[in-house]
Amino acid sequence: MPLAPDARCPCGSGDVYRACCGRFHSGLQAGTVAPTAEALMRSRYCAFAIGGPGMSEYLRATWHSSTRPATLELDEATQWRRLAVVRTTAGGPFDANGTVDFEARYRDEGGRGVLREHSRFVREDGRWFYVDGDIG
Repeated sequence: MPLAPDARCPCGSGDVYRACCGRFHSGLQAGTVAPTAEALMRSRYCAFAIGGPGMSEYLRATWHSSTRPATLELDEATQWRRLAVVRTTAGGPFDANGTVDFEARYRDEGGRGVLREHSRFVREDGRWFYVDGDIG
């Protein structure tokens, strides 16, 4: 789904895409990275919601090397509808790790659903990376 830069960001922040997750999606090569674990998690959700090859590469680039898949194909049949951040622990600009609990609502061929995850993040060389998560 192409997204206009002035459209509301799918991550639910209330900001426009360009000023929110779009700056991380387009700025990774220029060094514009998410300053917190929550910001990275929101930008990753947004990448899933937008989809496409560029977003697959963004997701892989923000996945920690110890758990990063060799390839990633996004399911075009899944439509990500809404994100709610439930809780964050640490994950700030001066922390080395953090967690984010979230609920992501979606629709796919089977109907509507909710993905609940407790995600773990680590910060290395000033960049946050998604490590893994517990679904449930």
